[in-house]
Amino acid sequence: MCGFGGYFGSIRDAEALLARMIAAIAHRGPDEQGKFMTADAGLGHARLSVIGIGDGQQPMSDVSGNLTIAFNGEIFNYLELREGLIAKGRRFRTSSDTEVILHLFDEMGEDCLSLLNGDFAFAIWDNRRRRMVLARDRMGVRPLFYTSKDGVLYFASEIKALLKVPGVSAEIDPIALDQIFTLWAPIAPRTAFRNIHELEPASMMIATPGQVTVKRYWQLDCPHRDAPSKLTNEDDAAEELQALLSDAVRLRMRADVPVGSYLSGGLDSSLVSALAAGMTPLQLQTFSVTFDSAEHDESAFQTEMASALGARHRTIACRAGDIAGVFPEVIRFAERPIIRTAPAPLYQLSGLVRQAGLKVVLTGEGADEVFAGYDIFREARVRRFCGRQPASRMRPNLFRRLYPYLPGLQQQSVEYLAAFFGAGNTALDDPLFSHRPRFKTTAAAKIFFSGDLRATLKGYDAAEELVSRLPQAFSLWHPLHQAQYLESRFLLPGYILSSQGDRMAMAHGIEGRFPYLDHRLVEFAARLPPDMKLKGLVEKHILRKAAGHLLPSAIRERAKQPYRAPEARSFVGAGELDYVSDLLSEASIAAGGLFNAKAVASLHEKCRTQPASGFRDNAAFVGILSTQLWQKNFTGQEAGAVRAA
Repeated sequence: MCGFGGYFGSIRDAEALLARMIAAIAHRGPDEQGKFMTADAGLGHARLSVIGIGDGQQPMSDVSGNLTIAFNGEIFNYLELREGLIAKGRRFRTSSDTEVILHLFDEMGEDCLSLLNGDFAFAIWDNRRRRMVLARDRMGVRPLFYTSKDGVLYFASEIKALLKVPGVSAEIDPIALDQIFTLWAPIAPRTAFRNIHELEPASMMIATPGQVTVKRYWQLDCPHRDAPSKLTNEDDAAEELQALLSDAVRLRMRADVPVGSYLSGGLDSSLVSALAAGMTPLQLQTFSVTFDSAEHDESAFQTEMASALGARHRTIACRAGDIAGVFPEVIRFAERPIIRTAPAPLYQLSGLVRQAGLKVVLTGEGADEVFAGYDIFREARVRRFCGRQPASRMRPNLFRRLYPYLPGLQQQSVEYLAAFFGAGNTALDDPLFSHRPRFKTTAAAKIFFSGDLRATLKGYDAAEELVSRLPQAFSLWHPLHQAQYLESRFLLPGYILSSQGDRMAMAHGIEGRFPYLDHRLVEFAARLPPDMKLKGLVEKHILRKAAGHLLPSAIRERAKQPYRAPEARSFVGAGELDYVSDLLSEASIAAGGLFNAKAVASLHEKCRTQPASGFRDNAAFVGILSTQLWQKNFTGQEAGAVRAA
């Protein structure tokens, strides 16, 4: 794991620029730095040494000097690829996975991407063909951003590095902000920064003088909803799943340093940790976050699982005020406004891993998307069930079963439940059927947008833009597969793997590895019949079956408890930090120009006096505060006129 930056084109003071770019992302690679320059291209690299510690320095060139790479991530099947290349007569100078990419690229060009099993972003300067090739992994684990200025292409692992380019400045993109306040994240290639873009997952960019081409090299696909599945036997499917997951963990245990594991206490991370514990010759080290609030805390399950594994377990407590204390840093590393506080405890957790002396951890992220674990999948099934008999007074009662951890919901009437979840109010063939309630509830926070921002957006609809990005075959898929695609293709890379994943871990120089996002496992799960994943209202059915004897029954069978963190109440009340009051003051909000100052003042007071605020108010509070922090951190001031997109 590392960070890199570079350019393609002719610039002045190239060495100084590369130095500034890499210094801005040195947290991603605290072990060493390197630079490479030619007359019209340059690469800089900050290294976190995990594989090939003694000989994997970057940027790395091949023997001929024609190809030079800067690489962030890991190629987990590099040993197998290396053996195949040696059999073809290729000779290696290092033990690193980086050199494997160089040889494969020399042999196959861009087609080599189909062979890579890994989490990666890289830039390859092809001197012979005078072109720069950028690429990003299939699921979007590792980030890669780019912009252009005066005919030169600049790129980097984080936007901070691009802001070191003369003439590139930070300015909020109002459409991106609207997307965040609707979909939770910008729709790539858009970012929170105007004119700075993100290379989409599973994509490559080929830049030659005067031309830049972006194309996808892999696509998540699902079968026709009426197509018979070849995976009809549950026992066989569970056995194949366990073998695939076990191999995905095995590959991700490869490192020249110890590998630990996050342990939330839920099914996903527990299963990964159980498999990892059986593969390490050392005592597995596990890491967890605990909370003071019972509705968020899972420490009892964490302790039970760690004990069952015989792991060396460490925890970090997220107490009242801790989220507010680290939130400015969270936004600095996330590089975008966010509407949830969930990244903050994960920022603390990666700091704990660093304190323990580790550089690499396994995580259970991705299982909910791949095996239908989120409440939104179950909720959509119930909503469809209600929609077929919209007059029923019995069916909406099922919504109470979905959210036992939300006590306030249990007391609501049938009419309230039907209205809140939109039962019968959304066309069953709506491509966003599964997500409409979420988008509607989140978008309600836009009531706090300023008049100027509303005028700038001119009725823009983020949800309809999302529909325009769906593949042509989307309407032919099973409804569950449609819902899974929306999560996996957009929210997973846009929020989970970025704001909660890569950016929070790499803030402390920690590499997260995601076995459930092994592309073989993702493709296998996409072929599974929907009822093997969501059986009735039981989520991740096939994964529970595959867990078998590996987990205590209390862990294997426990209901899904979504990872959440305290929100608005983390910032208000006794001990409210000065920056919160300052950034939410009427003067500061008015200067920023993005929100209605008086409405925000009322919201702030409401959250102070009513700690149990609803989703809209929590999302609005966190979103507004994070936007104010974003402006202060990246523009250097709170004021900023809203320009048309």
